Amino acid sequence: MSYQSEIEAAVLAVMRGNRYILGSEVTALESEIASFIGTTFAVGVANGTDAIELALRALDIGPGDEVITVSHTAVATVAAIEACGAVPVLVDVDPTYFTLNPDQLPEVLTSRTRAVIAVHLYGQAADLDAIGHFCAEHDLALIEDASQAHGARWKDRRVGSIGRIGCFSCYPTKNLGAIGDAGLITTSDPGLAEKLRMLREYGWRERYVSELPGLNTRLDELQAAILRIKLRHLDADNSKRRQIAGHYAKQLTGLSLGLPAARDNVEHVYHLFVARSMRRAELMTHLESRDIHAGVHYPVPVHLQPAYQGRILTAKSMVVSERLAAEVVSLPIYPELSPESADHVIAALKDFH
Repeated sequence: MSYQSEIEAAVLAVMRGNRYILGSEVTALESEIASFIGTTFAVGVANGTDAIELALRALDIGPGDEVITVSHTAVATVAAIEACGAVPVLVDVDPTYFTLNPDQLPEVLTSRTRAVIAVHLYGQAADLDAIGHFCAEHDLALIEDASQAHGARWKDRRVGSIGRIGCFSCYPTKNLGAIGDAGLITTSDPGLAEKLRMLREYGWRERYVSELPGLNTRLDELQAAILRIKLRHLDADNSKRRQIAGHYAKQLTGLSLGLPAARDNVEHVYHLFVARSMRRAELMTHLESRDIHAGVHYPVPVHLQPAYQGRILTAKSMVVSERLAAEVVSLPIYPELSPESADHVIAALKDFH
């Protein structure tokens, strides 16, 4: 475990304390995250799905309202929309960067549309200029799902600071990962921040008095203490991810393998390094034979999953999401990956192709 001695000391300090939920570690983490992201406020919650649900509830989005997002994402994005009673409307991703295709937004806009959730997929910001312009033009809330993009930038700003609200999962595999579940919400709107804090704990402003119908989605002190340690190292760890991604890109150019593209105006943090292969099943078997554990993010678009197929609203064409689902493969990438291990992955791919 990275930063083991620091984390163990922080955990021990919490265990020896007398507050385990929404205490001083959570308060400190919220202040540090807000400063890091560039917002006025941050609110800690139990997980990233709850972060999106609370963001929608804080904006008074619920039954009868529609929220636009992508189908090529973790199902959590869509599950959170339905959890607050709203209707998800899914668009395709663009074929180059695999983030929300803003050209399809006018097609799915209705009088019931209230928000757009821009998913910053694989560590790279969606096209926030185009999406933000559309939201401003039609009086829609822009929510950033930055669960795969902790520390990433759009131009000179961190993601999570550009929309009305930013939402982060801190699941253990994320760039900023807890040792368990955790989530964070960022905003610079004081009214929304206050409402979010109330919603995460039964709608309380005063203990035991529910002014709003809220949830129980509190961040515990242990996870907050761990995240505070990891936050201090996040930029350095993201830099290591970029170095590994650069090495992959340089060495794998020329193979019959689609490599990820990075926008000119972003700072990509490579939560995942996602290549594409038309022979994915064979490739995965080959890598497994070399003791290389690749992943698939995501094997089934949300609109084709059994829980949603046939009942969820989509744009007319979802061809990019459907093609990606058959081709994407996530190569090993994490800050502790050694150069030797990266070269082992590269050699295996060169042997396959």
